[in-house]
Amino acid sequence: MKNRRKQTLLSAATVLVISTALVKVIGAVYKIPLVWLIGGTGKGYFQAAYDIYTPLYTISMAGLPVAISRLVSENIAANKFRQAQQVFKTAQKLFLFVGLFGTALLMLVALPYSKFLIKTPENFVSILAIAPCIFFCCIMSSYRGFYEGTRNMYPTGISQIIEAVGKMILGLILSYITMWYGQSVFDKAAGQPVKIFGTLVQTQEEALSAMYPYAAAAAILGVTIGSLCGMLYLMIREKLSGGAFTREELINSPEPLSAKETGRGIVKIAVPIALSSMVLSISNFIDAITVKNRLAYAMETGAETIKQMFASSLAVDNVLDADIPTYLYGAYGLAIDLKNLIPTLTMSLGISVIPLLAAAWSQKDKKSAKTNIESVLRITMLIGMPAGFGMAALSTPIMELLYGSQQPGLVEIAGPILFAYALPMAFYAVSTPLTNMLHAVNRMDVPLKSMLLGSITKIVLNFVLVGNPSINIKGAPYSSFACYAVIVIYNLIALIKETGIRPNFVSTIIKPMFSGALCGVVAYGVYFLVNGKIGIGNTISTVVSIGCGAVIYFISLLFVKGFARDDVEMLPKGKQIAKVLEKVGLLG
Repeated sequence: MKNRRKQTLLSAATVLVISTALVKVIGAVYKIPLVWLIGGTGKGYFQAAYDIYTPLYTISMAGLPVAISRLVSENIAANKFRQAQQVFKTAQKLFLFVGLFGTALLMLVALPYSKFLIKTPENFVSILAIAPCIFFCCIMSSYRGFYEGTRNMYPTGISQIIEAVGKMILGLILSYITMWYGQSVFDKAAGQPVKIFGTLVQTQEEALSAMYPYAAAAAILGVTIGSLCGMLYLMIREKLSGGAFTREELINSPEPLSAKETGRGIVKIAVPIALSSMVLSISNFIDAITVKNRLAYAMETGAETIKQMFASSLAVDNVLDADIPTYLYGAYGLAIDLKNLIPTLTMSLGISVIPLLAAAWSQKDKKSAKTNIESVLRITMLIGMPAGFGMAALSTPIMELLYGSQQPGLVEIAGPILFAYALPMAFYAVSTPLTNMLHAVNRMDVPLKSMLLGSITKIVLNFVLVGNPSINIKGAPYSSFACYAVIVIYNLIALIKETGIRPNFVSTIIKPMFSGALCGVVAYGVYFLVNGKIGIGNTISTVVSIGCGAVIYFISLLFVKGFARDDVEMLPKGKQIAKVLEKVGLLG
């Protein structure tokens, strides 16, 4: 097995969490100056393109990576290495077809979606720019699913970083060039009417309004090229590595099934997973449409209420009345970006547990299954609780830190939205790992049912809350919380019933919740003291508050014995640290 890196749950999760954290840091470095460049309105166009891309991308490939990971893991556990290799080869062909189909479909729906559904025809070019991403990501996922099944998370992590770096560099360069070109055309006109990207403009505000859709499309083109770079890395790596299995393993392995039989096995697992993902993706798609349309409706029926509510922000950022719904949607997108940081990290735990839990479940090893389930729940809560309470306590200061210098108007809107998203962060953080664990124990139908119920809840509340002029965009996070609360509670009950494993809720939920709440209270108190009483600037106050909250969280976890041995041993020098903590009675 010299060519294959086999990792435990914690080491595999650590690789993905670290790589995902790096990707998110790179994404922040990318999105902050991007918003400075294209403003809230440009961010609205950017977000709207992602809203149609994400569900079609998910529908195109959902289920296949999980199916590959699970089948490869099960076959390796049974020493069927040739069959594991056959799964990979068959999956590559499936992904090729699905990727081409998904890209073509997105290109076909780009115009009707932009023109008729969200009523912003300017989004057409952004959607075309992101369409090839489906193909590149599908090809990448065939490799990632295979490597994850062999418990080697390094290729996934490295490809994610390459993709993110390419996106950041190219996206910023291309969007800057677009804005520079548009501004130079306007400046040369010297106050006379001039066409910028086909739109006749006369004022600076009109010129910016004409530039934003194309600058957003340029940024998205950088995302597409970054995905191409990640795909090429995985393809080249596989060619140079000579395969994941040794010659001896393949020779001593039994004859594999035919490609046709293998394909049926992949599809049999993938389809129920894809259906459950499809329900949530379609609901997110409808969610995006309802939010934008209900915002437009709220603007039509209560324009003065909305303009009065956000008067200072609209004035500071020079927003035209026609762009107000897109501008508000852009502010919403800023909050969504930060809200998604933690669930993206904890998603790595779900990916890591699939091969391990699937292997334990297939071999009826209930002890290992319980260990894996509890580890995922506990680590998810250890990450999600302090992040949620801390982000809620400092929601507006964090927004001010990131965007205040260039987009102060957006901060006033996005801060309260982030607060509403941050408090129930634990629900968002644990939703995907719970779904992955149900998939691993062959209950693909449960997430389908829970997501259907959650999606209906979300859409109904969007219609009621966002369409109310006095609530408008501020209602969107509350409908999301209701949706995920339904999903998580339903899935957790089903997982306990199916496995017969009842997690220790004190160690997995109560202890992290107590310490997380304490972290949030301390962070808020320190910020109030340093910024409000002493008068130190927002940047230093926010950083100091985050640091103090983190220290108190760590100390309180030690005193309530919130760390388990496995949690500590995943750290550098973890075994030595665990021994010391155990001696002084601080290990749970």
